[in-house]
Amino acid sequence: MSLTDTHTHLYLEQFKDDLDTVLDNAISKGVSRLFFPAINSKYTDSMIELKKKYPKNIFLMSGLHPCYVESDFMQEIEKAEMIINSNEIVAVGEIGIDLYWQKTNLDIQIKAFEAQIDLANNFHLPIVIHCRESFDEIYNVLINNKALKGGIFHCFSGNREEANKIIDLGMKLGIGGVVTFKNGKIDKFLHEIDISNIVLETDSPYLSPEPLRGKRNESANIIHIAEKLSDIYNLSLQEIANITTQNSKEIFGV
Repeated sequence: MSLTDTHTHLYLEQFKDDLDTVLDNAISKGVSRLFFPAINSKYTDSMIELKKKYPKNIFLMSGLHPCYVESDFMQEIEKAEMIINSNEIVAVGEIGIDLYWQKTNLDIQIKAFEAQIDLANNFHLPIVIHCRESFDEIYNVLINNKALKGGIFHCFSGNREEANKIIDLGMKLGIGGVVTFKNGKIDKFLHEIDISNIVLETDSPYLSPEPLRGKRNESANIIHIAEKLSDIYNLSLQEIANITTQNSKEIFGV
C-alpha cells in the first residue's frame, strides 16, 4: 500500500532531533510520497538537502506563506522564482490569505497571492492554497486569477457549498486531521463529494488526527485519516490509498 502526504512540514524545527526516524517511520508504513510546501526562503536549503537525501520520496514546493507576507513580499516571490528555476519544484505553495493571524494587511496578502498565481501559471505549475477565515477573499481572487494547472485547497474545513465551489475551479480538497475531529463537521457531508476530488495530508507537525490530537503530528499518522475516509466512503484502506495517491499524481504530475 502506498500513501501520499500532500502537505507536510518535516523540515521545521520541531523535527530537528529525530527527523530521520520520523521519515523512515513514515516510509516504512507505506507513506512513500511526501510533499513539502514552502513557508519562505529561510527553509529553502534544508528542504533541498532533504530532497537530495530522499529523492524518490520527497517533492518540493516553492512560495510565500500568507502569514509571512510583508511590504517587501516581492523580494520573497523573486526568490521563489529563482528556486523554481534551479530545482525540481512541483507546485507553488503554500500561498493564499490568512485573516486569523493577519487581519491588517489584506491588501498586500491579495497582491502576493495574485503574483504567485501568475508565477505558477508562468511555470505551468499547480498551486497549494492556505485559507484561514478567508474563503470569500480567496475565492474572489481565484475567480479573477485562474490557476491554469489547478491545485489543492489545503486543510479544507469548510462546508459543502464551499467544497463544490473549489472543485468547480479545478482544485482538489486537502483532507487532514480535521476529518477525524468530533467537531470537525466535514465528515458529515464528505461522502457527498466524489473521492476523485480528495487528497490526503497531515500538515505535520500540526493538526494531529484523533487519537493523537494535541501531540506533534508526523506523516506516518496519515493512516488515521485514511482509515476515517475508509469509513466515510465505505472503501477499503487499499482503495483509499490508491485513489488518493492517483489524485495527487493528477495534480502534481509526479
